Amino acid sequence: MPDAEPDARASFPGAETVPGDLLDAFLAYERAILANDLDALDAFFAPGDGTMRGDDAGLLVGHDAISAFRSLRGGVGPRVIERVEHRPLSDDAALLVSVSRFAAGGRGLQTQVWTRSAAGWRIMAAHVSPRPKAFDRAIWRTVGDPLFQGAWEGPLEGLTVAVKDLFAIKGYRIGAGNPAYLESVPPETRTAAAVSDLLRGGASLRGIARTDEFAYSVAGDNAHYGTPPNGAVPGALPGGSSSGPASAVATGQADIGLATDTAGSIRVPASYQGLWGLRTTHGLVPRQGLLPLAQSFDTVGWLARDGGTLQRVAEWCLSYDGSASTENVYGESDSELPRRLVVPREAMDVVESHTRVAFEALLDRLGLAFETVSIGDLGDYHDAFRAVQGAEAWRNNGEWLTAHPDATGGGVAQRFRDAAAITAEQERAARDRLAPLKERIDAVVADAVLILPTVPGPAPMRTADRARVDAVRTATLRMTTPVAVAGVPAISAPLLTVAARSGPAPVGVCLASRAGTDIALVRLARELASVLENA
Repeated sequence: MPDAEPDARASFPGAETVPGDLLDAFLAYERAILANDLDALDAFFAPGDGTMRGDDAGLLVGHDAISAFRSLRGGVGPRVIERVEHRPLSDDAALLVSVSRFAAGGRGLQTQVWTRSAAGWRIMAAHVSPRPKAFDRAIWRTVGDPLFQGAWEGPLEGLTVAVKDLFAIKGYRIGAGNPAYLESVPPETRTAAAVSDLLRGGASLRGIARTDEFAYSVAGDNAHYGTPPNGAVPGALPGGSSSGPASAVATGQADIGLATDTAGSIRVPASYQGLWGLRTTHGLVPRQGLLPLAQSFDTVGWLARDGGTLQRVAEWCLSYDGSASTENVYGESDSELPRRLVVPREAMDVVESHTRVAFEALLDRLGLAFETVSIGDLGDYHDAFRAVQGAEAWRNNGEWLTAHPDATGGGVAQRFRDAAAITAEQERAARDRLAPLKERIDAVVADAVLILPTVPGPAPMRTADRARVDAVRTATLRMTTPVAVAGVPAISAPLLTVAARSGPAPVGVCLASRAGTDIALVRLARELASVLENA
């Protein structure tokens, strides 16, 4: 830690009330903040598991968790301290509250509890109120209040929507999470049907939210715009590729996320951020005006903070009155699902130990009969899915990517390189393998409902090494692709809490049912959530 030298510039109001050695430490900490001196900042926070730091993203407990957060945050913009208030708590403890003014405009507030030890003054607890942001560019591409006003009355009146940047909105370009692509395409002349259905129901468009590039990821990071925050676990990945809509909903900036799910892009961020997320029956919600990744699996769906809101959206958008273009079987969706729950054995072999324990406890609390079934080797689903998805993704985007060879981030670029290498013969063989796999899932859900953890465990931290993130991605896709192969509806409900490095973290519970039973599936998930609340 650098020496805490006195600062002659400490002429702001309140400085004279702070004991000299504490003021020196406070000013040295401020210099370290502005220099983004990670070693010094680590040293200023008291060691141990009891140290705390909170801000608008959440609470971090423990020196190691705070240190990991700092390595990701980057520096703080230029600022000066305008005022400080000092309150002694004891001979060796003090409360400091300081007001900072940023060169870029706006003011922030820092509240710190300092304790003195043999090593000097250290921060035991801190809360930071950053300067207000116009909007978080990692979450939003374009935002308004609202961007588009919906109908003044309807079942979705008063709700706001974050639309994934894959849907057409009249007058705007589709960005697909890539700035070069955004610059290369013309504005849309029509609004996607899935967007119009929400507006007609009374919801208003809050803005266009970020996506992982071309929706070809489930982590939630973006090499160009940054990683949206995880609204439930500070410092964790948000999940993707519907990362922007999920973060907007989880942080309270929108009520509904309009998103897509090809291999898990609704279910994964829902699980990571403690949201409700519905992947609808394949082909049920119209895909007109949607930039495709892989048409054989691309599905529209929604994210919400609570099951009631998700049900309102599903009942409207999947009804004859609510959708101008969806031809659906509302009666089938509205019917009761069987209360026979089946757990896929192979999925439970993939989940992390803490998740398994929490999930088994949940089944006991539900008090419902359940069975364990075999759905076959998850690798068979994943490998065949990946081949067909890759072949379609390259057909959809290969020409553009060839013309813009350095436009995508490393992970997405590698996936597209792998996709480009898939031959027509390999694609045909993969499609042949998919058919019996779909039949197997269809047979299971014909008279039962699949139930399993949505993903192997809590969201990985953003500081996790690439090998760890890739391993989690592979395990996650093994769990999520069987539903995608079958094209049946699946919901992730925030019903599990699991121990993680940063503290308790959400893990979703996935329910999947036969095609066309989307609304009934939402109702069943809400019913199970109610049982758990009253258990």
